[in-house]
Amino acid sequence: MRGNLRYIIALLVAGFSLITYYCNRQTNPVTGEVQHVNMTAEQEVALGLRAAPEMAQQYGGLHPDQRAQAEVDRIGQQLVQSSGATKSPYKFDFHLLADENTINAFALPGGQVFITAGLLKNLKTEGQLAGVLGHEIGHVIGRHSAEQLAKSQLTQGLAGAGAIATYDPDRPGGSVANAAIAAAIAKVVNLRFGREDELEADRDAVQYTAAAGYDPRAMIQVMQILQQAGGRSGGPEFLSTHPDPGNRIGVLEREIQEEFPNGVPSGLKP
Repeated sequence: MRGNLRYIIALLVAGFSLITYYCNRQTNPVTGEVQHVNMTAEQEVALGLRAAPEMAQQYGGLHPDQRAQAEVDRIGQQLVQSSGATKSPYKFDFHLLADENTINAFALPGGQVFITAGLLKNLKTEGQLAGVLGHEIGHVIGRHSAEQLAKSQLTQGLAGAGAIATYDPDRPGGSVANAAIAAAIAKVVNLRFGREDELEADRDAVQYTAAAGYDPRAMIQVMQILQQAGGRSGGPEFLSTHPDPGNRIGVLEREIQEEFPNGVPSGLKP
């Protein structure tokens, strides 16, 4: 009887998680895509603004070089004004972080975009910087953080249901092991979603950079820079939220070919 009750509870937990996920749908105002998200754009903006100071502190705060910061602002806003980002409910702010050693760029939900001085000093052209910022703008426009949160809540709910169903009061150690396995599976699933978001943001960067007057092939150069700098941690790609830079080059080349079947126009800034 106790076993039957566990299965019933597990089914209820799993059903609630699935219903909550699939019933929370919103249409992206820029892409028109129907997405499974459970927060409003206003909540995304508030979350990003609240988290921004703490994230900056983790990288040594903001960089004191005001000229470099102004350059990041100028190129970032140029990308926003020339793309569909102007139709979004987000207010984009671009931040240069003081960390000279870490090579990184990221975006918080709602439009807070960051790039480290460590990455900036490795970039050689405006187009390369535009590619990096365009990629991060793509994450914001794609509402990837909100999607990730909803997916994480779904997989955690399903993992919890699995742990309830397999719980054995006579073998609590085995139940712990089963719960750990379920949690690991949930993590890998979410990481896979993360890699798909990265590739989508790469494709967005191609469109945004070209619309702003930059040669989108600069994004390929960024991937080559990341490769030379080590690119990512040495673990296997399926356990990384960022695809290998070498693999991303192929995606970028295909996207550029689709956008410009007759070749990239001359006159675009490198």
